[in-house]
Amino acid sequence: MPRSSSPGLSQRQLRVGEQVRHALSNVLQRGDVSDPVLESSVLSVSEVRMSPDLKIATCFVTPIGATDSNAVIKALSAHAKFIRGRVAPELRQMKYMPEFRFRLDTSFDNFSKIDALLRSPEVARDLPNPRDEDDDGDADGDGGTDGGDGGSD
Repeated sequence: MPRSSSPGLSQRQLRVGEQVRHALSNVLQRGDVSDPVLESSVLSVSEVRMSPDLKIATCFVTPIGATDSNAVIKALSAHAKFIRGRVAPELRQMKYMPEFRFRLDTSFDNFSKIDALLRSPEVARDLPNPRDEDDDGDADGDGGTDGGDGGSD
């Protein structure tokens, strides 16, 4: 019976992607690539997604302190083969060294947009107030009792 292809990544893809991310981060941190665009910013490799055959690694990078993020991605793409050669010794267990494709990681921008949206007054008025949840709608705070002895006077 043939295996069905699942939309998610396999355990092996996730494991190899994390190993490649770690090795790539080490190479970029050491400053092995001499490029003025890359030297002027700190790079964060947030994720590496491997293709099912493990021959292509899509590397999501966030340039910190760079004025032109697209220039950083172009510089990384221009040096992809050199970077691949520097990463290879750290990944000797792999049968094939994957081809690197660099992409700008926009997840942090998306998170900040969602956070700003949730904090906006228009949305905040529709969200439950944490103080209201503590009180459970009881103004006097006695858990819904009227404070008496069962209603008899």
